[in-house]
Amino acid sequence: MQTTVAVHFNGYIEGGASLESSRDKGVPFKFKLGQGEVIKGWDEGVATMKNGERAIFTVPPNLAYGEAGSPPLIPPNTTLVFDVEMLSWSSIRDLTGDGGILKKIMKEGEGWATPRDGDEVLVKYEARIETGMLVSKSEEGAKFHIGDGYLCPALSRAVKTMRKDEKAELAVKLSYGFIEKGNLAPDIESNIPPYSNLTIQLELVSWRSVTDVTGDKKVLKKIVKAGEGFDRPTEGSHVKVTYVGKLEDGTVFDRKGTNGEPFEFITLEEQVNEGLDRAIMTMKKGEHATVTVDAKYLHGHDISGMLPANSMLHYEVELLDFIKEKPFWKMDTHEKLEASERKKLDGNVLFKAGKFWRASKKYEKAAKYIEFDHAFTDEEMCLAKSLRLSCYLNNAACKLKSGEFLEASRLCTKVLELDPLNVKALFRRSQAYLKTSELEKADADIKKALAIDPNNREVKLGFKELKDKQREYEKYQAELFSTMVSRMG
Repeated sequence: MQTTVAVHFNGYIEGGASLESSRDKGVPFKFKLGQGEVIKGWDEGVATMKNGERAIFTVPPNLAYGEAGSPPLIPPNTTLVFDVEMLSWSSIRDLTGDGGILKKIMKEGEGWATPRDGDEVLVKYEARIETGMLVSKSEEGAKFHIGDGYLCPALSRAVKTMRKDEKAELAVKLSYGFIEKGNLAPDIESNIPPYSNLTIQLELVSWRSVTDVTGDKKVLKKIVKAGEGFDRPTEGSHVKVTYVGKLEDGTVFDRKGTNGEPFEFITLEEQVNEGLDRAIMTMKKGEHATVTVDAKYLHGHDISGMLPANSMLHYEVELLDFIKEKPFWKMDTHEKLEASERKKLDGNVLFKAGKFWRASKKYEKAAKYIEFDHAFTDEEMCLAKSLRLSCYLNNAACKLKSGEFLEASRLCTKVLELDPLNVKALFRRSQAYLKTSELEKADADIKKALAIDPNNREVKLGFKELKDKQREYEKYQAELFSTMVSRMG
């Protein structure tokens, strides 16, 4: 970051003659702080000053002109005295590291928070090309999501570094400043030289945090009013909410709860659609949010059968309160085993229904109840181990179905640490390795599984699949080598 300062000063030799004075000239002296444009004493001293401050600096020779001095005005080994007044300063930040987007703060913003990718921002801006021609302006404010390519790439890049009400000037090189087609009126667009450098005056008016709840942009939550504290509901929490559900045309199709009589349900128990359920689990007590849910996450709830493909439902939600499920550390051993078995069975039902994300959460919770407890009797310890193995294996199956192959292999490894001859764990880990093209590891696991259970039909089919994959890879390698040799010739 470069900081340019403007100061007035008078300089003196300690106990002697006057030196240069910007006050006498009537023109402030400007320089870049920390760039070696002034003596070291100035770089160090001025960096400690605030706007409007006036200070006297006594600068020893080693931080001024040293043994050589600066003839004829400054003799060797001279101590200097400066009366310095800080008039203004501005920081220039290189946002890209290559000088592509330089940002100068013209007015400091409020607080400390800045927007993130996907957040909805409201900005005012004015963009000009090098000739000074105005190419785009938004006096009333432009609203867009960071990363959506509004106007030009520099806008999203810069606004992520800004605080509310901050004003900045951007110097944007052509590689970051090209105007996206369709963002300007045709008559203006046709008069702009391609890939022009830009100067943009930018103000961040406000923004709303947007959370990609499911990671695929199919369930998005936008915070309207922030909640309190840091805690959020987890799987099995008893929540109290109010919400209104609307179609894309604004038609209200569902309304649940009031502040006096909230709608109550248990999270991840399929009492509301999965998209809304998962969004509520990201909220804090007292939070207001709007949630958009793609038809993919309705799973038979609401009016999913009446919606066309790729349509969205819109919810206005308030989380009034929630109570988390009894934590496992407050349960006795019998309660833990019962809760674990119950969650595992819930997971099995969800797995059979093809709801792999929900099933995975059930298996994770079931295993957590019994993962660590030294109070179990020998009989309870044996039952807990059996439950853990079953949960890890079932969860690995969920991860395979969901394409989370690294997580699937990790869960199988946990099983094999407890039971090195577990055929299901060896087979499922082999499948995970196969999907990540770790063929040697997949081969070792499937051969070990076959040695333990040579008549297992599923394992034999897996072995055949692996051999087919290996042959494909060998053929590819041979073709690649042949191409390399022909090019060398």
